[in-house]
Amino acid sequence: MLKYTLPEDLRAAQLALHQTRTAYEQYASTLPWSAEPMPGWEGDKQLHSSYRSHKEGSPGYTEEQAAEVARFRARLLELSITVSTHPFWDSVDAGGRVEARMALKHAHEPAEA
Repeated sequence: MLKYTLPEDLRAAQLALHQTRTAYEQYASTLPWSAEPMPGWEGDKQLHSSYRSHKEGSPGYTEEQAAEVARFRARLLELSITVSTHPFWDSVDAGGRVEARMALKHAHEPAEA
């Protein structure tokens, strides 16, 4: 595998993107299943199964929750643009950009012994 000298600001943006995505996913897992208030439902019993799918009603997001989701999404978009449009990519041969991108995605991981 080719070695790339990744700029520190690009590495920092990628790490921030990973961390922000993780924080957003953790936050989103605490939210109601629907952003808008929605009634619950129960599905029909399926042939050859005793399982009945169902979902409790969702109260929807509060204003604070909706604002926090919007903040996370705006930050994720900002970081994604920063990473994908960084001038470093112009210095990488078009045939090696996928490999360089994969190297960047894993640059924060500890080196294998």
